[in-house]
Amino acid sequence: MSQQDDIEAEEAALVARLKAGDERAFEILVRRESGRLLAAVRRLVRDEAAAHDCVQEAFLSAFRAIDSFEPRSSIGAWLHRIAINAALMRLRKQRRLAETPIDDLLPSFDADGWRRDTVDVPDGDPESELERRRVRDFVRGKIDMLPDGYRTALVLRDLEGWSTKEAADALGIAEGAMKVRLHRARAALKRLIEPLWTGDFSA
Repeated sequence: MSQQDDIEAEEAALVARLKAGDERAFEILVRRESGRLLAAVRRLVRDEAAAHDCVQEAFLSAFRAIDSFEPRSSIGAWLHRIAINAALMRLRKQRRLAETPIDDLLPSFDADGWRRDTVDVPDGDPESELERRRVRDFVRGKIDMLPDGYRTALVLRDLEGWSTKEAADALGIAEGAMKVRLHRARAALKRLIEPLWTGDFSA
């Protein structure tokens, strides 16, 4: 039996125990998945207490709905989606996804179409020149600067890997509006992370 077969068998056994109401199996699942779910939810819900609440809600929802789980994907992936949806529901309740101006974060151009705030970009991958953790933290900080509606669109599409339609449905907007929001979010983020190319992390 291959390692993958072992993993699948272990997963199937855990799911069977969960469906049988085994509390010990639920504890195992919480320990195994909590950190990853919290990291994902924090990208959307920037309040630490709220992020923990969303993860707790996700586990409770999963526990109640475990009988409906079908192993088309891993239970971890299923939980991940539940947690993301819990975070989106919280944001909607707080009305944080309203359209917020993003124009100040977008590149500006003069009458001839030239960028007013250009940055010389050297050849090469910045991650080969900078410590990976500093780059990651810098980019995350810039993502957090985006207005909530744009940041959430970017996170769902580019970090969580949802399709444009899935993200649009989750945010309650049309696909066309989602594409516009995503395009503007990417443009703003590209401008915000330009200091990476100069090594200036203070910007």
